[in-house]
Amino acid sequence: MITDLTALFELFPGVYLACVFVLGLCVGSFLNVVIYRLPVMMQSEWRSDCLEFLEQTPESATDKFNLIVPRSRCGVCGHAISAMENIPVLSYLILRGQCAGCKTPISIQYPMVELFTALVSVVVAWHFGVSLQALAALMFSWCLIAASGIDIGHKLLPDNITLPLMWLGILLGLFNIFVDLESSVIGAIAGYLSLWSIFVVFKLITGKEGMGHGDFKLLAMLGAWTGWKMLFVIILTSSLVGTVIGITMILLKKTDRATQIPFGPYLAGAGWLTLLWGPQLLQFYFSIL
Repeated sequence: MITDLTALFELFPGVYLACVFVLGLCVGSFLNVVIYRLPVMMQSEWRSDCLEFLEQTPESATDKFNLIVPRSRCGVCGHAISAMENIPVLSYLILRGQCAGCKTPISIQYPMVELFTALVSVVVAWHFGVSLQALAALMFSWCLIAASGIDIGHKLLPDNITLPLMWLGILLGLFNIFVDLESSVIGAIAGYLSLWSIFVVFKLITGKEGMGHGDFKLLAMLGAWTGWKMLFVIILTSSLVGTVIGITMILLKKTDRATQIPFGPYLAGAGWLTLLWGPQLLQFYFSIL
């Protein structure tokens, strides 16, 4: 069955990309759930851990809450989202961006994440073709989108996403899917230590924490997937983009210098670009230097 499907996709690339686009829309719908629910789950777990440490009775959970249950509902009127109201992008357009129950506006984030995930998935499928690399890179891309969404909204980079993805990158190194095992392991170590060193020096000089520990783990994960040689590309690209966007936001008075800006999305974007076009980016930077 898998062999026949692979042969079909190789014979008809348009069908392959169309299927990946639809799959990306569906995954994007699930990523919206992850972006909303995972921080809530993390905060609930932290609260329980604190109560346990203080030797207090943990709060009894009245309803089970995870990525699967309960069903998605309107946060205003409690209207349960039906299957027909949960079709990626299309349902948003049919409902005109409003809840079917109370007509409360639905955030544009939901269709944007779905469409963005679909487009990113198509680019990955087009770049790697019908291959194991494409399958791994899709998983990589989807996890980065979820982590970036959470970091933007809550300034958190969940270990539940970054650490399993780091180990998966090292596992793929055993089979030389993207890089060899040695480059993967060194990349993970160097990725973590590079940002950790900057964090320590900055804190010693200013007495403030310049970034979160989740950024260390994210760069370690990216190093495991792209290898240590590409860390320069990731750090330089994310720093340049972050600087340009940060200055632009200050000039437009959307923020000020004291505002904390999550660095995770810039690292994630740079890591994704590097996985696909790392050697070309490295050559481009060296040509400029």
